[in-house]
Amino acid sequence: MDLNFLSPVQDLVLAHNELLSNQVLGRKLKIHSKQHGIPDLTNVKMAIVGVLENRNDVNYIGEEFQLSEIRKSLYSLFPGNWHYTVADLGDILKGETVADTYFALQETIITLLDNNVIPIILGGSQDLTYANYRAYDNHLPMVNIVNVDSNFDLGDSSKPIKNNSFLGKIILEQPYNLFNYSTLGYQTYFNAQEEIDLMDKLYFEAYRLGEVSNNITLVEPVMRDANIVSMDLKSIRSAEVSTKQKHSPNGFDGKEICAISRYAGISNKVSSFGIYEYKASKDDEATSMLIAQIIWYFIEGVNCRVQDDDFTLEDKYQKFTVLVDEQQLIFYKSNQTGRWWIEIPFLSNLNNKLKRHTLLPCMHDDYVDACKGIVPERWYKAYKKNSV
Repeated sequence: MDLNFLSPVQDLVLAHNELLSNQVLGRKLKIHSKQHGIPDLTNVKMAIVGVLENRNDVNYIGEEFQLSEIRKSLYSLFPGNWHYTVADLGDILKGETVADTYFALQETIITLLDNNVIPIILGGSQDLTYANYRAYDNHLPMVNIVNVDSNFDLGDSSKPIKNNSFLGKIILEQPYNLFNYSTLGYQTYFNAQEEIDLMDKLYFEAYRLGEVSNNITLVEPVMRDANIVSMDLKSIRSAEVSTKQKHSPNGFDGKEICAISRYAGISNKVSSFGIYEYKASKDDEATSMLIAQIIWYFIEGVNCRVQDDDFTLEDKYQKFTVLVDEQQLIFYKSNQTGRWWIEIPFLSNLNNKLKRHTLLPCMHDDYVDACKGIVPERWYKAYKKNSV
């Protein structure tokens, strides 16, 4: 198993862990330590991987950071009624170049995916999402990314990759594996109008902060269709975090970001989850505890997964057909969970990207809208993207 790029969890974290109650999460994890090496991944469902790389941050001025405070906070939490095993595989250190770090992360994620382990990546700068995406080149034909962020991070793809422009690289570099990209919680004043227009032109999905805050359940169908979830800590409002982490007075509060994380965990498709843009500071308790709770809720979500998307057995679902503007919309509702899907017509005469995307997760509200003659926006964008 190719996990040679990982260095063990620091001794000071392990010493702190020894002082905790036997019931805490830290005592139940399989931990990569100097003494025992990399743990056996048999029966492990999720693995934490730290990446100490932030050189492609546009504001990088040579600062180093560690993840020990986050680990201490996480280890001290009590697990839920969970049936899956979680490992902490330690950290990928900075490579000679950033490209070396990307390679190390990519190879590590490939190994974990091949072993059906979900990586939980704790990172420096968010451009590491690019390496995460590239790990899927031979894993899935088309990839859906959800970015929880105040920015789209499109940037200028003709320039070297940075944490505010990694999406441009993902869209334009071969092999082209990106099918859908969704941003949750974008704030209009942080994004150029040209970028907002481009997101629209590419039929990508973008949900404003106010939209998501007003109805957090919007997140669920978006996450249900995601393979990679990338969370930028700058999407959290400054009141919730420590000094260096403060970015904007507006953003998600602690409860919302944990709910989003849980929705990511519940999704049967999400196979990697990353938290980025961590900035360590002396008064770090609030940030490290919030990140620990975000991870806790993701693990909780994975433990609550239900396989409800098998539509081969007729007693497992209900089917509804609605006619809107001469277009037949077909909805499915799971009897087990009450979750909804909408069918995207298969356009066989085209070079079709949608071999496995014929059912799109949606909400009950989309069905209600269709009954009123309104075409659901998610369906329209997926249909258009499939027709391009």
